[in-house]
Amino acid sequence: MKTILNVIWLVLSGFWLFLGYLAAGVLLCITIIGIPFGVAAFRIGVYALWPFGRTTVERRDAGAPSCIGNVLWLVLAGWWLALTHVVTGVMLCITIIGIPFGIANFKLIPVSLMPLGREIVSTDEPFSSRW
Repeated sequence: MKTILNVIWLVLSGFWLFLGYLAAGVLLCITIIGIPFGVAAFRIGVYALWPFGRTTVERRDAGAPSCIGNVLWLVLAGWWLALTHVVTGVMLCITIIGIPFGIANFKLIPVSLMPLGREIVSTDEPFSSRW
């Protein structure tokens, strides 16, 4: 079922989200200061490409630089990215067929708000093996 949902998601919106995050990541990687933010944009883009069957978890080894970077990301880009995912998710949830895709958009909100210090993992993987 995850594969079917991922393929439909990929065709309808995942590919376009991936391209948007990819373009943002390339632009952010132009400067040395923007490289961590560009890498985060690439990570979000890959997650947006194939979201079903995966989730995000906080990394235990992320420290103060991730926190400071997340504050900068939140102020400069995160709030409007999250708002876009909220609006798109609500619009998709209007129809019964769109509900799983709306939920996938809602899953992208936390990582689009604060991407640094987060890791994308498979939902099939047991939690004990990650730590």
